[in-house]
Amino acid sequence: MSDGPKCGPIEILLVEDNPGDVRLTIEALKEGKVANEINVAVDGIEALAFLRREGKYENAPKPDLILLDLNLPKKNGREVLAEIKMNSHLKCIPVVILTSSQAEKDIVTTYNLHANCYITKPVDFEQFIQVVKSIENFWFKVVKLPPNEE
Repeated sequence: MSDGPKCGPIEILLVEDNPGDVRLTIEALKEGKVANEINVAVDGIEALAFLRREGKYENAPKPDLILLDLNLPKKNGREVLAEIKMNSHLKCIPVVILTSSQAEKDIVTTYNLHANCYITKPVDFEQFIQVVKSIENFWFKVVKLPPNEE
């Protein structure tokens, strides 16, 4: 395991069906000081296909971090999280829940499914940008992540 910083850009998978939130998140990550590549999945089925490298995603990079909304079409974020954490090749990828839900049940459920972090999306634009920047700062400047081995 390497103690040095990751070479190349940080790979982020954003799983979000709201186009406005996708744009805001990408914009906030661009303003950060960490080089990153962002891939977007708009529903739970697409996210799992990306992570499993199925179909058109056969050459998809393994993410260093997953930003996961809970309220997704086709397969919700809780189901996606459960499948990620049950998969031996994916379970070490940190999953940050980034959602509008403030429900205690959602918080408890996602932590029981081994989410690494639960963040409620702020409604205010500037606060949203700050939250995304803080996620990036914490996960890529403070925390030591396992190597992204294929």
